[in-house]
Amino acid sequence: MEIKKVVIIGSGTMGSGIAAHLCNANIPVTLLDLKTEISEKAREKIHKSRPPLLIDKSKINNINVGNINDDFDVVKDADWVVEAVVERIDIKHNIYEKIFKSRKRGAIVSSNTSSIPIKILSEKLAEEEKKDFCITHFFNPVRYMGLLEIVKNEKNDLEKISSLKKFCEQELGKGAIVCNDTPGFLGNRVGVFAMQVAMTEAFKMKLSIEEADAVFGRPMGIPKTGVFGLYDLIGIDLMADVLKSFIKELSENDPFQLVAKEIPLISKLIQTGYTGRKGKGGFYRMNKQNNQKILEAINLETGEYSSTKKIDLGIDTVNLNLLINRKDKYGEYAWSVISQIIKYASSLVPSITDKFNDIDEAMRLGFNWAMGPFEMLKSIGVKNFFDRIDSYENNKFLENLSKSKNENFYGERQLYTNIETLGKIKPKAIKVDKNKSAEIYRFKDFNIVEFTTKACALDYDSMDALKNATDKPLIIINESMQFSAGVNLTYTMNFADKGDFKSIEKFIKYFQETCKHLKYSDHPVISAPSGLVLGGGEEVAIQSNFVVSHTNIVMGLVETGVGLVPAGGGCKEVLWRWSQTPEAKKDPDFAPLKVFNIIGYGTTATSTVEAEPLKFLRPEDKKVMNRNSLFEVSKKLILENKDFTPPKECSFNLSGKPLKEKMIKVLEKLYNDKIILDHGMKVGSELANVLSGGDTTIKKTLSEDELYKLELDSFMRLIETKETQQRIKHTLNTGKLLVN
Repeated sequence: MEIKKVVIIGSGTMGSGIAAHLCNANIPVTLLDLKTEISEKAREKIHKSRPPLLIDKSKINNINVGNINDDFDVVKDADWVVEAVVERIDIKHNIYEKIFKSRKRGAIVSSNTSSIPIKILSEKLAEEEKKDFCITHFFNPVRYMGLLEIVKNEKNDLEKISSLKKFCEQELGKGAIVCNDTPGFLGNRVGVFAMQVAMTEAFKMKLSIEEADAVFGRPMGIPKTGVFGLYDLIGIDLMADVLKSFIKELSENDPFQLVAKEIPLISKLIQTGYTGRKGKGGFYRMNKQNNQKILEAINLETGEYSSTKKIDLGIDTVNLNLLINRKDKYGEYAWSVISQIIKYASSLVPSITDKFNDIDEAMRLGFNWAMGPFEMLKSIGVKNFFDRIDSYENNKFLENLSKSKNENFYGERQLYTNIETLGKIKPKAIKVDKNKSAEIYRFKDFNIVEFTTKACALDYDSMDALKNATDKPLIIINESMQFSAGVNLTYTMNFADKGDFKSIEKFIKYFQETCKHLKYSDHPVISAPSGLVLGGGEEVAIQSNFVVSHTNIVMGLVETGVGLVPAGGGCKEVLWRWSQTPEAKKDPDFAPLKVFNIIGYGTTATSTVEAEPLKFLRPEDKKVMNRNSLFEVSKKLILENKDFTPPKECSFNLSGKPLKEKMIKVLEKLYNDKIILDHGMKVGSELANVLSGGDTTIKKTLSEDELYKLELDSFMRLIETKETQQRIKHTLNTGKLLVN
């Protein structure tokens, strides 16, 4: 079964998101709504969306629009029809009647519902029609969330379900997990339960919302929003509706019923318009004091707001045993929440799915958890878990595990896909080395380096791992959401605060040496980025010999925003790429001026399509829709390059002073227009010094090492200024840039 044309009925958030992602895969799609004007507005929103739903704005040409009265005939040619209308069963039934009268024989029809079971959706369909009807539950935003739940029941043509899964995995890049027709399906059933446990336990144990979010967050391998922050993000009123649906659909003795009970404070927040970020605020709100915005948090007992308090648990990486064994309220809270999540998730095997691994993957792909409930159990240890757990009656999975005491119960990961992923091969690989920032694995005849710090920020240990792993062909790849958000600024500022600039200089020199070593290694080095590829992260990627990139990247050299210049070879490498263009061959100042604008403005690409014109990626670099394919494509590149020879070192002829003066004129205009201030002039001048070649002339040839030296000198002059230090501290404290 081939899917060449798709019709989506309903142009709301989800319908538009699905349409946009089909466009990304170059699948022609028609978007229908009650009126054509509604569909047209949806298409405009897709085109202007931030973050962008399209990997390239020209992809919008793949969307046609219309209305369900005048343009319904398009359904006749569709291979797949997706219903994404409002969650009202009467409206859905009417749409299905029209679809099945018009569709071509064998075309798939699916609903994007997040809560209504197939048995109810399809109750008016003929038996033959039920074979081709299923649920395709995409997660929002569709482009960025990896999970797609394909929900089936006993009526389905399983061969067709398998074909749909294959299409969504290969063409749309989704982690397509097939599950049974049960309330909340797979991800939401466990994810919403986990949120409710985290919330109700916080109330019960009298934790502040900041304390609960600090525990039910990064230390557990859960996004930093925590539970109360996530509630605000989703919408407190929407969550209340979701819970009502679960209460209605689930049996009275399901443990979900206990944690889904109405909480008076939440009812009051909804009644007063405090529905989360879309309303006046929620558990958190922004308030103004003395013309300054202050983030406030609600007291769960009194309902009063006060300034938020930062909670530091002193745990930098995910370590569940360290967390649950703390002898304080945080350890008690963590154990209570984690143990209940494990108990509940395991009680759903095999009713939701007979593959418990799929539950873990649903939490990774749909909720961005670092590990799912069964991986949590594995991490804690079977014996440790059963030594501490209270009861688990009527839980067949845990009853069997308690008898076998099998510490290796987990088996292979990511069973839902046939792709050879990093997650699948890591248990089979040999762990060669490990430090606090990275791990080196040996698999067959090549090495793998995975960064392990928060946001995969880079430091001396990260570079050490890279340098030590080049004795074999090397793949640099991470399972975490980011490839690397850049150099660890906290690490750098720890030295700056002590006035220890020699240590900073030593680190930057080592960073440069490592990147140069990667580029000219005797064995091929492949970077496989996804997510953030910023600053030092981009410098590692673009100085690798090959890049295999996921389409969902945010890539750029953004150092000027924190008062620095790229100093790990970023200026040098992007300048070299631009100097190879036809324009640069005619005008020696073309490339430096182009790169001055790109780096000076901290320009970022939000996809591989945007990255290529900026020269962050090359035409020959591989671009893949499915993040799971990064390892497989990288491995193939190694096999294809058994006779690899490193590239020749590059050199530069730059104009020096006259070129720098051109750049300074650009800065002066920005300064006069008040786009940059005094320190912006200083940072821009240092960038100009690097890209103009410093004290050089067009006749003098500069080596890569001389460009590295220019980067280092400018970096050091800037890091020693109080203004750059202020910028860095402001960004670390607020997540925002300071203009000074």
